[in-house]
Amino acid sequence: MKTTGLPITPDSLMTLEAYHKFRKLHKADVIAHRKLRSIHLGEHINMQFESELSIRYQIQEMLRIEKIFEEEAIEEEINVYTPLVPTGSNWKATMMIEYPNVDERKRELARLIGVEDRTYVEVEGKPRVYAIADEDLERETDEKTSAVHFVRFELTPEMCAAVKAGAGVKLGCDHTNYPMHVDIAPEALASLAGDLA
Repeated sequence: MKTTGLPITPDSLMTLEAYHKFRKLHKADVIAHRKLRSIHLGEHINMQFESELSIRYQIQEMLRIEKIFEEEAIEEEINVYTPLVPTGSNWKATMMIEYPNVDERKRELARLIGVEDRTYVEVEGKPRVYAIADEDLERETDEKTSAVHFVRFELTPEMCAAVKAGAGVKLGCDHTNYPMHVDIAPEALASLAGDLA
């Protein structure tokens, strides 16, 4: 499924009626796109790398669910979500810390304070790039971190060129209580490379 390449504006979104028809035909494609860009870092962190396509359809879904059709309200939804669209020199992701058991989740979120700042991507042969987390608002307290963070990995032009030329990339975390790294699979990396200018 292709992105439109257009900035997300009220004019570039579908009407509720058009989206209803589109959704029936393409929901599975959007789910597959999101799944491809969902990278698990160990058992408990899921990094959902966003794209213009994933954010455009997130906005369309919110408009559908909330039955929003007034231009001002549409602009509000756009303003909430468009900061998560990559801008050509970065990857942006929703980081979810997942513990199904409530007591375990509470305990681990207390142990993982700062984990979002210790998450990185490492392009083959280049230094690690640590996440810039939660630019919208503070998501942790002295007692615990949040289960959801919004992160941005800002890449140098050399890193972008290396990724586009086929360099491998690791996603990792060097937090004391969650040391972990994974190689990003080639198919996922090919999709992520498409975000880079």
